[in-house]
Amino acid sequence: MKNLVTCSVVSLIELTEDFLNGFNRYQQTKQVWYVEDKIYKMKDDYFIDDWSHERKLQIIQELRKCVSSGGVVVAAWLEKQLVGFANVESERFGSDAQYVELPYLHVSKDIRGTGIGRKLFASCCHEAKRLGGKKLYIASHPSIESQSFYRAVGCSPAEEVNERIFKREPLDIQLEKVL
Repeated sequence: MKNLVTCSVVSLIELTEDFLNGFNRYQQTKQVWYVEDKIYKMKDDYFIDDWSHERKLQIIQELRKCVSSGGVVVAAWLEKQLVGFANVESERFGSDAQYVELPYLHVSKDIRGTGIGRKLFASCCHEAKRLGGKKLYIASHPSIESQSFYRAVGCSPAEEVNERIFKREPLDIQLEKVL
């Protein structure tokens, strides 16, 4: 399956209002990681993430802003169907301007577990280096599945926590990937 998937950088013109039509964000979470006193712990927590049409339009606007400000959006396509996407912001931050942020990395529900996330992540690492980053900063969904993915691609707890990013979603786990 993953050999049939192509990844490409998306232009501003391609980020139309229907860019995320057919993309299935649905994720059922049963367990999450959390941090307490600098120790990572697991607990039961049930919730569902799914994007409404309005939320998809908001995300498209965020992706457009990313590209307009010098960042990059990467998409995974199975034939002409969008099956995954990710983006890297151009702004560098950290004590040595070493970080660039990976705000989104999502694979459509029906195709998760086929290696597409790894392909998108590798593309984003390449783009982050091109943008001058030395580390990729990820505020990751706390689900066991998301955390397992990021650990498998070599991420570790962020050495420096970006408070602005942390405050957007305090339950996310702040990670980094050395590029």
